[in-house]
Amino acid sequence: MTNLSYPKPEGVAPGNGYSHVVTGPGRWVAIAGQVALDADGKLVGDGDPVAQAQQIFANLDSCLAAAGATFADVVKLNFFVTDIAFLPALRVARDAYVDTANPPASTAVQVVALFSPEALIEVEAYAVVND
Repeated sequence: MTNLSYPKPEGVAPGNGYSHVVTGPGRWVAIAGQVALDADGKLVGDGDPVAQAQQIFANLDSCLAAAGATFADVVKLNFFVTDIAFLPALRVARDAYVDTANPPASTAVQVVALFSPEALIEVEAYAVVND
């Protein structure tokens, strides 16, 4: 069970689908940016941000499990998209995994390109595991 807290900073407007601050004791876990590659390294969802977002969150779930963590332990998500119009698809995939009442802190950035022209989205995660 996680021991995270979500302080509400004074003078800062509430986040829409994210928390400004997440804190907690425990072991730090950093998950490298995940793209929509399956277990064989093949891109999932060529040209489809919904399919790519779903694969990315499945990959993040697997990475967290390998570290003995779950999405309940995630304190920060960083989103990199090649088109800001992909954010709604990304949010739907995210909301299937995170506690929307206490979502992690998040940053979303539109970038010129990712490692491959077919990759539309990349997401990295940070978690704190209460051992």
